[in-house]
Amino acid sequence: MTTEPVFPPLMTGLAVGRADPVAVACNKAQEGVDAGLIAWSLSPERLRAALVLAPDVPLESAMAGQIAAAVGFQNALGALAPPETAVHLEWFGGIRVNGAPCGRIGAFGPECAPDVIPGWLVIGLDLTLDFPADQEPGHMPDQTALSQEGCGDVDPMRLLEAWGRHTLVWLNALDEADGRANLHREYGGLVWQIGETVSTPIGGEPVQGIILGIDEHFGMLLETAEGTRLVPLSSLIEEG
Repeated sequence: MTTEPVFPPLMTGLAVGRADPVAVACNKAQEGVDAGLIAWSLSPERLRAALVLAPDVPLESAMAGQIAAAVGFQNALGALAPPETAVHLEWFGGIRVNGAPCGRIGAFGPECAPDVIPGWLVIGLDLTLDFPADQEPGHMPDQTALSQEGCGDVDPMRLLEAWGRHTLVWLNALDEADGRANLHREYGGLVWQIGETVSTPIGGEPVQGIILGIDEHFGMLLETAEGTRLVPLSSLIEEG
């Protein structure tokens, strides 16, 4: 296993030890660091990373960066894991491996209206690699780890590098005429629970509905008892 990841041009790595990569990346972004910084932390049980972005479009459109990073992760793990491994993405940010929760990807940024260009965004990745050695089997029946899904031989450093490469491809594609449409098509085939009933807070109140699909800005179309509602992806952003 290599000790330092190698990222493509325009991306730089920053090892943060046991610190929270998201917190470090948000601080660096506020200080004006260039886009493309990936703060990362690796332990035997957990891979965490955070990518700094510098959007030049309003927040609602800039949230495509989270989707690019999520699809980039799916592509990266899909290339390194055994062929039978199924990797899906929850609209709410969760990562599913063979149907079970294994981590998440989320967006962090300054408080910002959806129609305003944010000063920066940070996309955070948090992945469970293995369970602690002293944890009894079945302790977390609704959670999984890469090691439990036949992916124990996946080198997490190579996975981190691959995430950077695949994410950069999708981010660059957003500048092309059909790039957003291609990302939408790829993501639409990976979204977990399309056609199923979910519960989500809207306006501070829990709402149940069926996920009908994803709109052009990657918002969730939810069929509720009161009719179809759009839940914008920007509603998921967390203040960094």
